[in-house]
Amino acid sequence: MRSDWAALPQGVTAEIDARVGGIIDVYPAPSGNHAEIASTVTGSADTVFVKAASTDLSVRSLRYELAATSAVDWYPPAIRWHVQRDGWLVAGAELLHGPHPDLSPGSNDLDLLGVALKGLQATPVPSGLWFTPEGRLGFAVLGMDGGTLIHSDLNPANLIVTTNGLRIVDWAYATKAAPWVELTLLVQWLIGSGHTAAQAEQWLAQFPAWTTTDPVALDHFASHNASKWSAKSQHSTEKWVHGLATWTDEWAAHRRGRRL
Repeated sequence: MRSDWAALPQGVTAEIDARVGGIIDVYPAPSGNHAEIASTVTGSADTVFVKAASTDLSVRSLRYELAATSAVDWYPPAIRWHVQRDGWLVAGAELLHGPHPDLSPGSNDLDLLGVALKGLQATPVPSGLWFTPEGRLGFAVLGMDGGTLIHSDLNPANLIVTTNGLRIVDWAYATKAAPWVELTLLVQWLIGSGHTAAQAEQWLAQFPAWTTTDPVALDHFASHNASKWSAKSQHSTEKWVHGLATWTDEWAAHRRGRRL
């Protein structure tokens, strides 16, 4: 749950102040709720994106994010500094500039996404504790476990088109998994961006992790994911939750039709 900047203890804001050369402005992030504090902080010496956490879950997620961004080359925002004080873990990251990509059929931004995915598909997981696929997603499918570090939430809001290529933010749910899991979690966002389920699968066929995965595993994943979001939508008024329920159901229906 997102908190107001005023929730930070004075000692913590003093640490941030010292690192940016004196805080001039603070702009809360317009969306997202993973971090308790998520704001663009402008100082006389630097402008950074600050995330801060104090509860067990949010601290663990921010630690995952710090570990993931240090393990992945270039794509995540660089971490300028991090500090722990007065019960808070705080990180200042590179502020990325650019629009979110257009992932609709035929968009040039799909090429940027393809390049980024190919760069990430072989990223090994650093040592330490990470989310498991079942722990991250809430269901189990045979073959999801693996040794690849996946972002697990490549929705367009976490992707930024820069002059040098596509960058990826919000690594709080980085997961140790088989590489195909990243691709299955992208299907819903491709459908939400205008692809049919068949078009989404056709685009994903450029990745060996997709074409070499047992189709039955994909069937089971689609079914479980659709059931999860259908259940969530019954108890939520959030537009994005109902969108995911619709898009995952479309993919699951496509997979069922494939077997007929």
